[in-house]
Amino acid sequence: MASDPALQTLRVELAEHVLTVTLNRPEQLNTFNLAMMNDLIAAFDRADADDEVRAVIVTGAGRAFCAGADLSQGGKTFDYEARADRPGVAAVVGAGGRVDWSSEAVRDGGGRVTLRIFNCLKPVIAAVNGPAVGIGATMLLPMDILLASEHARFGFVFTRRGIVPEACSSWFLPRRVGIGRALEWTMTGRVFPAAEALEAGLVRQVVPADALLPAAMALAREIAAHAAPVSVALTRQMMWRMLGAEHPMQAHRVDSRAIFARGRSADVREGVASFLEKRPAHFTDRVTSAMPEWFPWWHDPRYE
Repeated sequence: MASDPALQTLRVELAEHVLTVTLNRPEQLNTFNLAMMNDLIAAFDRADADDEVRAVIVTGAGRAFCAGADLSQGGKTFDYEARADRPGVAAVVGAGGRVDWSSEAVRDGGGRVTLRIFNCLKPVIAAVNGPAVGIGATMLLPMDILLASEHARFGFVFTRRGIVPEACSSWFLPRRVGIGRALEWTMTGRVFPAAEALEAGLVRQVVPADALLPAAMALAREIAAHAAPVSVALTRQMMWRMLGAEHPMQAHRVDSRAIFARGRSADVREGVASFLEKRPAHFTDRVTSAMPEWFPWWHDPRYE
């Protein structure tokens, strides 16, 4: 997959089964706008639809990862009703200023992106090369493994802009770092260094700037070269979705179905044979065609 000219704000490159998605508005510090929202959703749609993609890396061009929302519209930035680029919003506010809170037009753009990443069937690795602030920080939260440059900084700055944390971060952030740290970061809105993110467990590793992409690529290649893609897709969804489970029996049900389904697959026969024969495995099952019939289980009450 070469870089897609239809993507206005991203650069995408596929090599060795790893899709690198680069936020590509370096002059604007990769600030987030409606076009970037649409581009990111499209990039993850394509990653899931392409069996050549076995892992995704997300990084930023230039000196920032993403410096937050594009504030070029000033005070109208977060006032969807006042903006001309938010179709359908005018119909949300009815007579007497009453808002239809159930309308799709009320949904925040960052949340649309994080939910798309959450639903991804490929592992997602963040290579945070510089400041990641606002949506630049919250879009990281549904990614699986976060690596950071020593130049990275993070900030959940919403209260300092008069708004609140978005992009589903009230669900993701406490699960990643605990409720105390999540509240401290979001209520103060302060920007903090990569070392603090590492100490809190938000990022896995902090490396020199020139080592960041090689470290992310090495991790992505390890997954792409050695793990069965269907097993990785199932594992990713099982782990994330069990964070909200009320009882381990819910995990047991899903685990049992997954073991049963995978146990009948060509991948399992190959995985065992390659181990016994002391050779690399060649997995043939593909995410686009070999996911079990009960997936996604959370949409079918028969499998809850």
